[in-house]
Amino acid sequence: MGWAAHSADEAQARACLDATVDRFGSIDILVNNAGTNPAYGPLVEVDRERFAKTLDVNVWAPVLWTGQAWRAWMRAHGGCVINTASLGAYVVGANLGAYNVSKAALVHVTRQLALELAPGVRVNALAPGVCRTKLASTLWQDREDDVRRVTPLGRIGEPEDVAEAALFLTEASWVTGQTITVDGGQVLVAAVGGDQPGSR
Repeated sequence: MGWAAHSADEAQARACLDATVDRFGSIDILVNNAGTNPAYGPLVEVDRERFAKTLDVNVWAPVLWTGQAWRAWMRAHGGCVINTASLGAYVVGANLGAYNVSKAALVHVTRQLALELAPGVRVNALAPGVCRTKLASTLWQDREDDVRRVTPLGRIGEPEDVAEAALFLTEASWVTGQTITVDGGQVLVAAVGGDQPGSR
């Protein structure tokens, strides 16, 4: 079932989740996957409007939707929440400062919500590296050889790679408050001083 909503709009989120319960009878799994990066460039040059939009979508929206899902179903019945963070939560690089800050915040939000919603609801996150998605297109289009060079597993990530990790988290009944990096080893290269994928 498709549903049009702005991820950071409280009324639209509530309407979507209410419709989900009405149609399917439950909300067992919530994946907070909306993300944006309107603030490409040095952090000190980001204006307030673009910074606020980044935080609204990347940090506030997961808090909003998780709270709404909690009240609509999960508080009484349990469930699983998966937030989509980013490798950027753990590394620094040129031009992605606001985005990376928001994803670092989301990692902490994940831990906070995991504590608050236990034991009935598990909350975890995924931190993908550079994958072949539209949002990350400026990091890999016309430069796939560069991305492969800084990826120990030798290829750019695919959406299916992240989906498989998400599927694991839906079944991992004794895992909560964790962020799993799904990056083909890209963070390892960054750790030893190599270029962050897509940083130039």
